Amino acid sequence: MSEAPVRATPPPLPPGVEKPEEIDPTDPNANMPMRFGKYTLIRQIALGGMAELFLALQRSVAGFEKLIVVKRVLPHLAKDDSFIEMLLAEARIAATLNHPNIAHVYDVGKADGRFYIAMEHVNGEDLRSLVRQMKKKGVTAFPLEHALAIVLGCCAGLAYAHDKRDLDGEPMGIVHRDVSPQNILVTFTGDVKLVDFGIAKAGRGQMEDTGSGQLKGKVPYMSPEQAQGLHLDNRSDIFSLGIMLFELCTGRRLFRGKNEMETL
Repeated sequence: MSEAPVRATPPPLPPGVEKPEEIDPTDPNANMPMRFGKYTLIRQIALGGMAELFLALQRSVAGFEKLIVVKRVLPHLAKDDSFIEMLLAEARIAATLNHPNIAHVYDVGKADGRFYIAMEHVNGEDLRSLVRQMKKKGVTAFPLEHALAIVLGCCAGLAYAHDKRDLDGEPMGIVHRDVSPQNILVTFTGDVKLVDFGIAKAGRGQMEDTGSGQLKGKVPYMSPEQAQGLHLDNRSDIFSLGIMLFELCTGRRLFRGKNEMETL
């Protein structure tokens, strides 16, 4: 009969030292910080169905450090050519945009078999989170001056993107196609940043039009032509922004059904 293994009793903790918490293996931040390519991932800040966002640190010579956000493709999409092309198209479009009301893209690449985009870290929260926090406090509508300031910031960023021209001076025809509270960041100092050009279109051949019946964007904020899968131009973004302004001023959705199909 074999003897049970001998397990040493751990020594008592020194006075004043608390017992360390056990690491939850399901916690995405359990192994943070970790190296990813040339960046150090500090913590996961968001997880979607296609990509995850990390607060990250970019280090260089002479003590240079910069906080950024890394958007990394999820493993199951790492070899999905259509999704990777959409991600790279986002990077190509966003990299041409340099405006204070649009979050900057710094880098795109591949590390450990997964594509990523490195972008500006915006010290604030998305508009959807702000709306939810206000509703928890019993405030359903934004003060008018705040709502207008947010929407005017979005207007400035969109006007710049819509008017963007290429190196030959030709209009690029950029349409964001996903203007919604989730994609509007408000900094703690009141600045407004438009993010996520992941489904944007550039009209001069950079991306093909969406096929008939293929919807991209958030249903409650779609323009009628977008909901029908038709050709879009910059007016679609303005319509979506108008829906958002209505929601901020009234505290309720302009279009709301029991499900997405009824909303459409």
